[in-house]
Amino acid sequence: MTVITSQAVQIHQHGGPEELQLVQVQVGEPGPGEIRIRHKAIGLNFIDVYQRSGLYQLPMPLQLGMEASGVVEAVGQGVTHLQPGDRAAYASQPPGSYCEVRVMPAKCVCKLPDAISFETGAAMMLKGLTAQYLLRRTQPQGGLKAGDFVLFHAAAGGVGLIACQWARAMGLQLIGTAGSDEKCALAKAHGAAFVINYATEDFVARVRDITGGQGVKVVYDSVGKDTFERSLDCLRPFGLMASFGNASGPVAPFAPGALGPKGSLYLTRQTLFTHITTRETTQEMADDLFDMVTSGRVVIRIDQRFALADVADAHRALEARKTTGCTILTL
Repeated sequence: MTVITSQAVQIHQHGGPEELQLVQVQVGEPGPGEIRIRHKAIGLNFIDVYQRSGLYQLPMPLQLGMEASGVVEAVGQGVTHLQPGDRAAYASQPPGSYCEVRVMPAKCVCKLPDAISFETGAAMMLKGLTAQYLLRRTQPQGGLKAGDFVLFHAAAGGVGLIACQWARAMGLQLIGTAGSDEKCALAKAHGAAFVINYATEDFVARVRDITGGQGVKVVYDSVGKDTFERSLDCLRPFGLMASFGNASGPVAPFAPGALGPKGSLYLTRQTLFTHITTRETTQEMADDLFDMVTSGRVVIRIDQRFALADVADAHRALEARKTTGCTILTL
């Protein structure tokens, strides 16, 4: 049996970026339904921070990381959609992408088209599939049609810049919020129809003004505590509040009765990993993402690169909201 030594980043207890430790691990052969992949680049996401801090509790020691790209080295019994030598990329449970080599479930790993680089593949899978399920699969009553208004918080982040472009391709009028004029300009340049600096503007009042007092059909909110309550006030009757993250902290306990007077609203808490539980759905969503990227309708912007050994600095920058677009770890 082949045993390979790999560098990996682990934590032994929840806490700050200082808990991230670069260690050596042993990697063996893939079992049934698994592959061994040698990474070329690794994606950084806010879910990594949640898992490190303890907002999402996981067993210790924990190897972090939810997305990466690389070359398949070996496949286990029953794996037919991948072969050794294939270029591949993934967003997948369980965590563990912060490493050089790993064995992992094959079902959420997809062949990476030759037209897409390893760096782009690592940067786009979790964030791009998130934008895909939000705009294509998490829709309000009656669906979304060209001309409809949607509100997207953190529009200059990794998911946000992809969503701005994707929404433009769908003909939607995306209203993007961000915390600085520079980030607002970035969202606008990537397809947001309107932008709001929520550090200096009342985003509820601005949304009402932009939509002629009607409100938006759907709010996509990954910020959490700081925006949740006021996001509800941006919705039109029967609108959908789609929460998919907690960048500012978890939302406080909420009384469903409040949704009635605000317009018989819908509320959902979404997670990517519910959408990609099957091989078929994962591939269908990935094919949609690959088509958007290879056609040029969505460009994946990588604004930060950190060496794997400098992952703590990457986490600090992400938590301080000093990043835009996507961030990758390099090997």
